[in-house]
Amino acid sequence: MDPELAQKVRGLLEAQRIASLGTLHDGEPYVSMVPFAIPPGTTDFIIHVSSLAAHTKDMVANGKVSLLIVAPLNPSAPPQAVARITIQADAVALEPETQAHATAKKTYLARFPDSEMTFELGDFALFAIRPRLCRWVGGFAQAKSLTAAGLGEALRIPSP
Repeated sequence: MDPELAQKVRGLLEAQRIASLGTLHDGEPYVSMVPFAIPPGTTDFIIHVSSLAAHTKDMVANGKVSLLIVAPLNPSAPPQAVARITIQADAVALEPETQAHATAKKTYLARFPDSEMTFELGDFALFAIRPRLCRWVGGFAQAKSLTAAGLGEALRIPSP
């Protein structure tokens, strides 16, 4: 893994707290917004969602999802130059009372402490969004495909 690319990918995922989540809704594309956290040592994107939300019902019906995470817009640069990563993934509901759930909850609450009250609500659940393929675009002519293993390597390479 190129250390510069790893640093850019990791920097984007650490800085941005919100992703666009793409699901299939009645056979049609559907995009919503979800906050996410990544537990250390994993490539899982943890989301905490209500069972009342359309995207949650969609993930239960079809676990194939996509995430898009975009860097903040630079007013002096064209929109096409904004760094972003698209992740094709599988959504997996995390079962309560498991170690995976406990770790995910701890990680999510560390990043979003104000969401603690939603864990008291019976209709919310944690999902792990498990990457299969990733596409990094750092701007014009700066695109690179990554496997889930490549993403994991990028998340583990320390910053210089």
